[in-house]
Amino acid sequence: MHVKETQPSFSKPNKTPERLLGHTVFNQTEHDNKPAPSIEDILFLEIMDRNVYRDDTGSWVAPLPFKEPRRRLPNNKEHAVKRFESLQCQFRRKPEMQKQYVAFMERIIANGHAEVAPPLREDEECWFLPSFGVYHPQKPNQIRVVFDSSAQYCGVSLDDVLLTGPDLNNSLLGVLLRFRKERVAILADIQQMFHCFLVHGNHRNFLRFLWHEDNDPKKAVIDYRMKVHVFGNSPSPAVAIYGLRRAIAEGAEKYGTDTVKFVERHFYVDDGLVSLPSEVEAINLLQRTQASLAESNLRLHKFVSNGPAVTGAFPPEDCVPLIKDLDLSGETPPMQRSLGLLWEIGLDTFTFSASTIIKPFTRRGVLSTVNSVFDPMGMLAPVTIEGRALLRELTSELNDWDIPLPEDKLKKWETWRDSLQVLKELHVPRAYASASLTKAVHTELCVFSDASNMAIGAIAYLRASQEDGKVEVGFVMGKAKLAPQSEPTIPRLELCAAVLAVEMADLIREELDLKLDAVRFYTDSKVVLGYIYNTTKRFYTYVHNRVQRIRQSSRPEQWHYVRTDENPADHASRSLPASHLAQSSWFTGPSFLHQLSAETAQTGEKFELIDPGNDSEIRPQVHTYTTQLEEPVLNPDRFHRFSTFTSLLRAVAFLIHMARSHKQSNQNNRCTGWHMCHLPRNVDEIAQAKCVILQAA
Repeated sequence: MHVKETQPSFSKPNKTPERLLGHTVFNQTEHDNKPAPSIEDILFLEIMDRNVYRDDTGSWVAPLPFKEPRRRLPNNKEHAVKRFESLQCQFRRKPEMQKQYVAFMERIIANGHAEVAPPLREDEECWFLPSFGVYHPQKPNQIRVVFDSSAQYCGVSLDDVLLTGPDLNNSLLGVLLRFRKERVAILADIQQMFHCFLVHGNHRNFLRFLWHEDNDPKKAVIDYRMKVHVFGNSPSPAVAIYGLRRAIAEGAEKYGTDTVKFVERHFYVDDGLVSLPSEVEAINLLQRTQASLAESNLRLHKFVSNGPAVTGAFPPEDCVPLIKDLDLSGETPPMQRSLGLLWEIGLDTFTFSASTIIKPFTRRGVLSTVNSVFDPMGMLAPVTIEGRALLRELTSELNDWDIPLPEDKLKKWETWRDSLQVLKELHVPRAYASASLTKAVHTELCVFSDASNMAIGAIAYLRASQEDGKVEVGFVMGKAKLAPQSEPTIPRLELCAAVLAVEMADLIREELDLKLDAVRFYTDSKVVLGYIYNTTKRFYTYVHNRVQRIRQSSRPEQWHYVRTDENPADHASRSLPASHLAQSSWFTGPSFLHQLSAETAQTGEKFELIDPGNDSEIRPQVHTYTTQLEEPVLNPDRFHRFSTFTSLLRAVAFLIHMARSHKQSNQNNRCTGWHMCHLPRNVDEIAQAKCVILQAA
């Protein structure tokens, strides 16, 4: 999958950058939390666990994961014949394509990946796969034959009756984040990974195809069948990744558990990207992983590293060869593409190359140009956000994809499009720090957020303090999103940017596999800081939900204020020309990150709500009052102890007399304190006793 090609570069003459992994990745620029496994995913894994085994040659054998129950497949040979006739018409128009097709078929037959199909028994179920050829844009002379499992016949296809399987692949962004952790970086590849896993013998008739006998276009067309899982079947990626992890786990006891972690955590499909503190550790890991996989007939090869000793420890056929006639002027050095990024090995930096193809000034052409910049880590977010804003501005009133856009906007679009060529001069360090992060005495993640009427943005830096007191700050990732056109308020946009910051921090903590001593957040909005620190007021739904999301992943004391002129996220929210990106603080972060120690960075400042009385996001405080009657001291149920009202009246009057006898004003009377009084009750005591009885009743 590696390709050597010449690309313009502005690196130093004695550097030799190479183009890294050549996969085409569609719309996967960020990590998404994977949903809980479905019932079908669980069934797929159960089928694999029960039926995958290693044969006598060491190769792993896996079934086609059929759904149960499923529809019986009809014999679709008639449809396959028509597709093959259409393919032969293409060959007559493109003789060069036929040569490449024959060469591809020769390889899979010679490698034992396909065999002549035996005759079918009466009423035996089978399926024929039509095939077609595809070309990689960067490999115009290499064809890949794809077997079309989605081709339907009588309303059904092979993919319809197969379980697709779970997404076992690592996050692309996560692999790249981990690739930047240490000083020595390595790239490796599994040779023809899909074809390394055999299909159960009783399932091979579902992978029949038509081709010429003895791979000779002049001979008759006969039935072949694949012996391995094919590129094009919907479950093939899940089967291949499952098989790869099963193979490496088999050798864990003999070759070490770190080989398992390398394959399970640092591979994207069949490409491995890992970084280690030293060349010795890198060589040791590669040798043990290669030996472990070799026992399962899986070849780990195409090694590339920024450490010369790493590639020097392996035979040349296991390494990616450099171009012999290398132009040391630095104008056309080889590059190595790392999943869409250009890695300059000599400088150990990432750079970018923009397409020089000029697309039509239509909605389709503008969208194609904007999306052509592959930037999974958001290194170019201040540049690409301007392109997306232009796209929205140019197409806001148009629905047709191919109608020319207004001519008065053409100059503005051309200025941005042509500025992308400057990105070839941009060099972003691959590693977060020059020293190993595992030896840092203090490591913290610093995330900044900002918003404007155009966009919201966030950016994260890794700040490492070494034993010698040296502080290094490394760019981790950035992100920018267009602001909604519904014109929300700036405080609301700033709050959305803060949510973006905590989501970014969650992603980094999950993917980076690094113990962080602290995580700090910075914003230049004191309104948002007041919202986050608030414990007394209630908000309306929009603000409430976002503050709750922020508090799920952070504590208020982790949030700090930063001045706007020191906030690097301001570049993402307001955009920057490509020519100004390298000179800005986007990659370096604000100066105080380089100067302050981890202890002094903790300000301890608390933030109050800004003008809560006039803030429309704060719910008005409503006071509610309740009136509660006191429970009567005298319970009328006790009145039942008296047979007549007169006796009740005398008893209550006596209690009143005793109460009065304890008052200060009555201390001069002879009736003071508790005593047995034989005097008759006076009129006042009798009248008050009546009132007490009536109130109690």
